Amino acid sequence: GKQSLETICLLLAYKIRYPDRVYLLRGNHEDAKINRIYGFYDECKRRFNVRLWKIFTDCFNCLPVAALIDDKILCMHGGLSPELENLNQIREVTRPTEIPDNGLLCDLLWSDPDASTEGWADSDRGVSWVIR
Repeated sequence: GKQSLETICLLLAYKIRYPDRVYLLRGNHEDAKINRIYGFYDECKRRFNVRLWKIFTDCFNCLPVAALIDDKILCMHGGLSPELENLNQIREVTRPTEIPDNGLLCDLLWSDPDASTEGWADSDRGVSWVIR
């Protein structure tokens, strides 16, 4: 969206200032392929240079994709995956990493709940799944 550079810089500044209170998780747009399409690359290039975009891409590749609160609440940008059998699979995701086009990591960032679906179904977005 607009002012993406200011937004990510503010979030990173909060993380630096309040490291035990601010938690950043990776979303599906924190991906080089996606943010090239949706304007972050162009904003970096127009306002600064491509090198800055690469620095942010390296930062995004290091962000965690999930957080577990009090062993009760699982937080992630997307949703579940048919490949997810236990939380250790998420803990074992090596970083830095790029987001693959399919599989567990992709699903954690792209899958969606859908009340009209029974079980797992292909997403209309062309990536990952919907689930009820």
